[in-house]
Amino acid sequence: MITKRIIPCLDIKNGRTVKGTNFVNLQDAGDPAELAALYARQQADELIFLDISATNEERKALPSLIEKIAGQVDIPFTVGGGIKSKEDVRVLLNSGADKISINSAAVLNPDLINELSESFGSQCIVVAIDARKVVNQWVVHTHGGQRSTDKKLFSWAKEVQERGAGEILFTSMDHDGTRQGYALDPLAKLNDLLTIPVIASGGAGSMDDFYTAFTLGKADAALAASLFHFRELEIPDLKKYLAGKGLSIRLN
Repeated sequence: MITKRIIPCLDIKNGRTVKGTNFVNLQDAGDPAELAALYARQQADELIFLDISATNEERKALPSLIEKIAGQVDIPFTVGGGIKSKEDVRVLLNSGADKISINSAAVLNPDLINELSESFGSQCIVVAIDARKVVNQWVVHTHGGQRSTDKKLFSWAKEVQERGAGEILFTSMDHDGTRQGYALDPLAKLNDLLTIPVIASGGAGSMDDFYTAFTLGKADAALAASLFHFRELEIPDLKKYLAGKGLSIRLN
């Protein structure tokens, strides 16, 4: 049985962790390095850091912050934000990141997925897909959810896999920050369609939401932010709950 992963996500803006609803109305959630150290102690399986303003501000993710985080955690972590080239990836991996996440750049230049996979290995290439439902179709958005594209979720996810991505991070913009549960139907469809792991993102509000993401949504990993940042849900408690429900969970 494949072990299911619990992944806190830290959205970074101006060097601070922030969290909003439906990608807007951001509020401060703390120092990213301090939160990372806390989650490592709490047995998170991985961490994801997304510099959410890097693309819109046309700059790179901050290597100095990545180095600081790498010095405080002993679990794998992924970094995304403003990545457009192999050199950008090389800098982040050399700064201590284990994986990188691309989103807008992959949509604008799909060949980038092939280039990065061939240069660094598919195991460290995560493609993030932000999508919302528009007239019964899940439409892909870029630039922190601000720009709609002509790409549709399922066909884009299939192309991403074929181009060499090792993992997909799917965020339902409609569910983000609502705490009403993950988007189970598209999650399940993605997992039926693909052979690479899919991370569920957007909508976690309770322990049971994680359970349904893993069972009904068939997700390989589940990501959450505000529930963890504001200490409304402790990772060890969540893991014990999921293990008690019969899921394969890493317990230290």
